[in-house]
Amino acid sequence: MFDFARTGGHLAVPMELTLALICEEVRERPDGRLDVSGVFHDLAAPGFPARQDRMTILFVMEWSPEEAGPQVFRADLVDDDERRVLTIEGETDVDARGPGAARTRLVLPLERVVFPHEGRYRFQLVAGGDVHEACSVTVRLHTEPAAPAARPPHHS
Repeated sequence: MFDFARTGGHLAVPMELTLALICEEVRERPDGRLDVSGVFHDLAAPGFPARQDRMTILFVMEWSPEEAGPQVFRADLVDDDERRVLTIEGETDVDARGPGAARTRLVLPLERVVFPHEGRYRFQLVAGGDVHEACSVTVRLHTEPAAPAARPPHHS
């Protein structure tokens, strides 16, 4: 349910999270498009706590003209028990000039992210006065498959 604010007799649409993903890399091209590579939803770890050396988070948000100007955001990585594992805080400047909705792209490269235990972790984005469920990753214990049993030599 959205809580619409009345401004000048019109209903203002709140910030909308239009894209959220976890990947290996995001690059912005000269034409303004994004090249995204290595999108993932699952990680395998040899044990816990587990560490992911590198990963990138991408959030794309659309704002109403009434939300122009500086906007504070926070992204929390939480486990299924709502415990925060990681917090990213920042500010973005929403420029509502021009046609269409104002769009903010947050590309957040992360290093040495620690996952304390096996399970599902998700990002919650706090921006525009609301909490938005973003993207998630499931971290599982990776066990090596058992080596096949040695076969006795075959004699003909």
